[in-house]
Amino acid sequence: MQLSAKEAFFAQGTLAQSIFYLHKGRAKLTVVSHSGKEATIALVSAGDFFGEESLRDVDGQRTVTATAITRCTALQIDREEMIQALHREHALSDVFVKFMLTRAMRVQADLVDQLFNSSEKRLARTLLLMARYGMEGPPEALIPPITQETLANMIGTTRSRVNFFMNRFRKLGLIEYKGRIRVHEELVNVILNEDLEPLTERSSISIPYYGLN
Repeated sequence: MQLSAKEAFFAQGTLAQSIFYLHKGRAKLTVVSHSGKEATIALVSAGDFFGEESLRDVDGQRTVTATAITRCTALQIDREEMIQALHREHALSDVFVKFMLTRAMRVQADLVDQLFNSSEKRLARTLLLMARYGMEGPPEALIPPITQETLANMIGTTRSRVNFFMNRFRKLGLIEYKGRIRVHEELVNVILNEDLEPLTERSSISIPYYGLN
């Protein structure tokens, strides 16, 4: 299946009857509270599964809304078909188990990050994760546009704080932006709490960014 940007794969509260595998594009997972507040909890990249809650219960409900950020190509697999394939195809089972373990570790790390790290460190970690820093394969050269509001929702702070930290990172030479943001690997020093000094030579990763003044 193919979706254009801003189209939804599924909505929170609907029946979870299938799982998705993203071939191309980027998507986001959001939740809405009872009071109507929306938060972005994860970004989905090519090679990721999502909608795995469908494997848990026959008549379970979606706990999140999945929306395409860019044009996406994805494989939609019915619940029973996926369960049978996992039993039949050992290679698929290995890939899926590895993905779920990685996802569980990421959720645990996100919880620790939210509980113990400052919003500045959470922002630095989010930017590095978006650039796939420290993950398998090379970092992504380009990431779909993301607003300050979305970043604020992801790290649990305000847009004004995100703007403040982004400007601070830029002044320290940890990021650059001229129509898009370029993340330097030394941004990890914010998380490690090392001294932050202006940089001269550095490795960098480019991310399109919108919302900075």
